[in-house]
Amino acid sequence: MNSRILALIAVFIAAIIYGLNYTIAKDVMPFYVKPYAFILLRVSGATLFFWCIGFFIKSQKIEKSDYKKIFLASLFGVTINMLAFFKGLSLTTPISASVVMVTTPIMVLIFSAILLKEKILKLKIVGITIGLIGTIILIVYGNTSENNANDRILGNFLVFVNASSYGLYLVLVKGILKKYNPFVFIKWFYLFGFITVLPFSIFEFTEISWSTMPSSIYLKIGFVVLFTTCITYLFNLYGLTKLKPTTVSVFIYLQPVIATVFALFVGSDSLNIVKFLAIIIIFAGVYLVTKQVDKPIK
Repeated sequence: MNSRILALIAVFIAAIIYGLNYTIAKDVMPFYVKPYAFILLRVSGATLFFWCIGFFIKSQKIEKSDYKKIFLASLFGVTINMLAFFKGLSLTTPISASVVMVTTPIMVLIFSAILLKEKILKLKIVGITIGLIGTIILIVYGNTSENNANDRILGNFLVFVNASSYGLYLVLVKGILKKYNPFVFIKWFYLFGFITVLPFSIFEFTEISWSTMPSSIYLKIGFVVLFTTCITYLFNLYGLTKLKPTTVSVFIYLQPVIATVFALFVGSDSLNIVKFLAIIIIFAGVYLVTKQVDKPIK
């Protein structure tokens, strides 16, 4: 089996893990572990994991000015990203959260235009508009027929904040990864994330009742910390060494499909007509954003 096929398999497995994560993490929150406490578990586990790996990686000196860039990337890629996602997921449903996350490529395009001065094509502007309309529909109307609809509107909005934050992180980190070994970057990335997440999550962490927690919840926490946080990064990292970034990014579109099938299978979520229409609209917008066209807007 050649390296390209192995890379495709690795990225595909990462997409499956992300898709399963929506329901698995939802089972833990907020009854057994509150969202911010879960983030502390996830970030501290990843920090320990990557610093241990760092001992086996050739040392590389980081320029002082780049520490600030890594900190900023960590602020959006870990702190705001994860806090908003897990708090949002605790309030909304797995299907809604997974679909809102697909707006990440749209936010990457917007932030690239603002920060990197990249030109936006007319078709992509149409795609951005359509995608955001679908997102607004899902955020506001996707759960109105269910209980606690107001909380779920807030939950969907927080997941959108997460998608936006992650999109900004992808733009900010673009230049840094060209200078440093990814493992050297990621250990500092998560260390800064741990420091900034700690003040928000330490109180909820002390409220965890470990003695009354079922063994199945321990396993689900372990899945999120080890697989969703660590293994997916390693698999995507391997994918990026063998595939184009655009090829790897396409696999994000598998997440809502996997999340929807798994959530319906275990009975943790349901589909309604508004969700279904919003999914179609968002995917249409993302398709236009990622479609190759010729001439940029002047």
